[in-house]
Amino acid sequence: MSCLFPLAVRGSQGLYMVNGPPSFTESTTFQRDSGKNCKAVAFSKDGSLFAWCNGEKVNVVNVTRAELLHSFDLPKTVCLEFSPKNNVLATWQAYATAKDGTAGVPNLQLHDLRTGKCLKSFIQKKMQNWCPCWADDESICARNVNNEVHFFENNNFNTIANKLHLQKVSDFVLSPGAQPTKVAVYVPGSKGAPSFVRLYQYPNFGGPQSALANKSFFKADKVTMLWNKKATAVLVVASTEVDKSGASYYGEQTLHYVGAGGESAVVQLPKNGPIYDVAWSPNSVEFCAVYGFMPAKATVFNLKCDPVFDFGTGPRNAAYYSPHGHILVLAGFGNLRGQMEVWDVKNYKLISKPVASDSTYFAWCPDGEHIVTATCAPRLRVGNGYRIWHYTGSVLRSYEAPSDEEVWQVSWQPFPDGVFPERAVRYQAVPGELPGAEPRPAQAYRPPALRNKPVTSSKLHEDEPPQNMKPQLGGNDKPLSKTALKNQRKHEAKKAAKQEAKADAQQGPAQVKAPQNALQNTVPAVTTGDPEVDKKIKNLKKKLKAIEQLKEQAAAGKQLEKNQVEKIQKEAALLKELEDLELGV
Repeated sequence: MSCLFPLAVRGSQGLYMVNGPPSFTESTTFQRDSGKNCKAVAFSKDGSLFAWCNGEKVNVVNVTRAELLHSFDLPKTVCLEFSPKNNVLATWQAYATAKDGTAGVPNLQLHDLRTGKCLKSFIQKKMQNWCPCWADDESICARNVNNEVHFFENNNFNTIANKLHLQKVSDFVLSPGAQPTKVAVYVPGSKGAPSFVRLYQYPNFGGPQSALANKSFFKADKVTMLWNKKATAVLVVASTEVDKSGASYYGEQTLHYVGAGGESAVVQLPKNGPIYDVAWSPNSVEFCAVYGFMPAKATVFNLKCDPVFDFGTGPRNAAYYSPHGHILVLAGFGNLRGQMEVWDVKNYKLISKPVASDSTYFAWCPDGEHIVTATCAPRLRVGNGYRIWHYTGSVLRSYEAPSDEEVWQVSWQPFPDGVFPERAVRYQAVPGELPGAEPRPAQAYRPPALRNKPVTSSKLHEDEPPQNMKPQLGGNDKPLSKTALKNQRKHEAKKAAKQEAKADAQQGPAQVKAPQNALQNTVPAVTTGDPEVDKKIKNLKKKLKAIEQLKEQAAAGKQLEKNQVEKIQKEAALLKELEDLELGV
């Protein structure tokens, strides 16, 4: 494999690029910028252009030709972004008012990359959502200004072509892909009214009736909206800052599905707790959610919001689909130890379980074969560096910065879809330059009195195993009605009784009287799934066993007390009650 996809590395040693597999040498095409004040870097969407600010200027180069295209005198730039078709470079500097308290100068600039001229400047006070959003073909561009969305067409920023004005638009997201462009907008609730997300098709904004879909909900201080690649649906993670029940430090989250055809649903998550991550598969027909108090569950759902595959529970808080969508990585970063589970999602088979301790960053390489994990400052200031892995768990390259240096950012060069074909999934680990295994973690503390004794398991939770949630072929995927369930249980009970009678007849008289404890050891206890009902059944069986013993005593000629005779008389009623409970009446 040729070294096609470099990795940009920004840190206290400056800015440079490292060639991808198999060489991992520093790129000679890109000239290292040794300045220690590199604040921002950005690749264009197709990876052909690269921009960075070194504290003096913003430079734009053609990556393959290493040709400097433009240099802008914007030393305080801290954010950079290219438009999808490389026509515009957006730069943002921190907003500052003048010394006399008057309004500051515009701090968001849009530069024409063909001429190098500034197309337009805006005042943009907040860093959050600083960048305008373009449709993929750049036919429209949108900004949120004073709680309404302004739309510009064909990069003409002197004329507002359309406005989307609702009560108070807090956030919006444009759909990816080809025309027509759709817009998802979020309006927070106020004065007892619910929050809502609406989907529109540009430029049809004429009131609620023109909306493609609408989803309202009460529990939301903020939302995250995620379009799928085909722009047919949006996932909405609604979050509250505080969980009023006190169950979670993270507040409370709910997951909603909103389809562009008007359908909407709340995604039912089987385990209570935070929603850590939600990711669409690139195929746009499935999504994965990681949720629930630790150990967290991870489940793949279809567009009907039905579970397709449950990965069980484990130490994880993130999900990453490969660019082709054939592999899914479930990972536990941040306050977790960096365990990763790499799954083949076509066959739902586990491929590998590497560990990337102290990682603050994860990204798939555009080839769908390689992964980078990194430990970056300021999140962690010690042990900075990066690792390049093959998804089978092999470490191909590991770089650790000297103790007095820091790594601030790493980023793969992007490539357009289709450049790298999807390859068959491998299960055998590829040869690595380094061992993939992590050093053994420190043993848990044991008091002196227990140190010479055998170690007993002290797991707080038993992890749930993965399970396929798809209905089996030929099976009935609908739940049985109460009557059907009752009839099924009766049929099974009759069948079991027949088999028992047949077995007794075959065993002969010598083995008819089997010891009761032996029977209990061989026949598993049947449960109804309801602990209260199981308890009643157990008590009834206990009473019937006592009656059986009394009857044996009476047959042996023992004189029974009055209350013991009354007990025997209740046998028929107890048997009827037991039968009804076991059949679920």
